[in-house]
Amino acid sequence: MKKRIFYDGIKYRLRNSRKILKFIEKVIGEYRKPNGNLSFIFMSDIELIKINREFLKHNFLTDVIAFDYESGDLLDGEIYLSIETIKRNANNYKVSLNDEVLRVMIHGTLHICGFKDSTTEEKERMGELENKWLMELGD
Repeated sequence: MKKRIFYDGIKYRLRNSRKILKFIEKVIGEYRKPNGNLSFIFMSDIELIKINREFLKHNFLTDVIAFDYESGDLLDGEIYLSIETIKRNANNYKVSLNDEVLRVMIHGTLHICGFKDSTTEEKERMGELENKWLMELGD
């Protein structure tokens, strides 16, 4: 049951990472089977778009891509995050970088837990869950 954070060629470092990873375990526990291994990999736009093209056949920037490798009863996965896109989104939404990073980490975790965001209804539900968890983390 390991939760890890990696940084691929970027200067950004997440503050309070242990506390955040412990909180991510709580999110997973709310929706899924026992925790397995989950990695968060922070990277640049260039690197994330390469993953988006190669594995999802999408030719556009995104803030997060989640891969679910669930095996048996354990949740396993990788969540790739573009810190550059997250910074732009934080500026556009007029929120702190920290809050936007947390939102995107929660968003990716919800994907690993089986939530989708393809339809309007699914997007609204994901947004509600992100807000719920952000509020709980803030308390």
